[in-house]
Amino acid sequence: MITLTQPVIREAEFFTRLPDHYRHPDPANAWSAANRGGQAVDSFLEGPVWHPSGCLYVTDIPYGRIFRVDMNGEWELIVQYAGEPNGMKLLDDDTLIITDYQNGLMKLSLSDKSVTPWLTRRNSESFKGVNDLTFDRCGNLYFTDQGQTGLHDPTGRVYRLGVDGRLDLLLDNCPSPNGLVLSPDESVLYVAMTRGNCIWRVPLQRDGSVSKVGQFFTSYGPSGPDGLAINAEGELLIANPGLGRLWLLNALAEPIQIITSPAGRSTTNVCYGGHHRRKLFITESVSGSILTCEMTIPGNALFSSQQQ
Repeated sequence: MITLTQPVIREAEFFTRLPDHYRHPDPANAWSAANRGGQAVDSFLEGPVWHPSGCLYVTDIPYGRIFRVDMNGEWELIVQYAGEPNGMKLLDDDTLIITDYQNGLMKLSLSDKSVTPWLTRRNSESFKGVNDLTFDRCGNLYFTDQGQTGLHDPTGRVYRLGVDGRLDLLLDNCPSPNGLVLSPDESVLYVAMTRGNCIWRVPLQRDGSVSKVGQFFTSYGPSGPDGLAINAEGELLIANPGLGRLWLLNALAEPIQIITSPAGRSTTNVCYGGHHRRKLFITESVSGSILTCEMTIPGNALFSSQQQ
């Protein structure tokens, strides 16, 4: 990679780790057998979401757990259920929508701690394995259906679920679609293609279709881009596991900051939060840690289906 911009190198700070009393590795865990080479793992954190009450929610994929983490670094198990939760977004202040690899889209009520189905199938067909999601300002929901796709099987999908219940298939030729985020003006959808080791730029047309989809950024290494976030000026932030770093890109897809991890290379996902959305919260999944990094430009405001 050759650019004319010299990136600033920064190191994230360690914030907190999953307490030992929540760490009970199960050698028979099905997710670990398929995704971690049979290694007995005690957790795999993902899906960070900042709540306006001043706390963070994260998922634990292999054990079907959702945790609340306060700003003192204290952990609370909100729910554990039969599923594999990954990305999450707020539907409203009391409700999280979860992309669950086993079950499809699920809904978590924070007040009564119940998990119920929200969208489990498309035209009676099960999803490959949904991964991440984002709302636009009209309440439409974009989500990725990754499954085990990759360069050997580039059939991952990206959907849009409209507020009227209509489900549109936007892309169906994706090599492992993972994190996704809208540009601040919502004219472009960025999608991380993990096994393609790149980011796709997906222009959104006025009629809702997509056109002239292209490759925006190319990474390298053993695992490609995963979770995405974007700041108020439209600079794209990419969590890149395998490298243990985050890329902050300018409009030309040049890295202007590289944020490294002090706790391992599995930097899977990221969200903006804290005061005026100027703090990053980063999941380092293998160690079960959360990292933080202060930013100058705030994160772009996120929307839910209630903001119409």
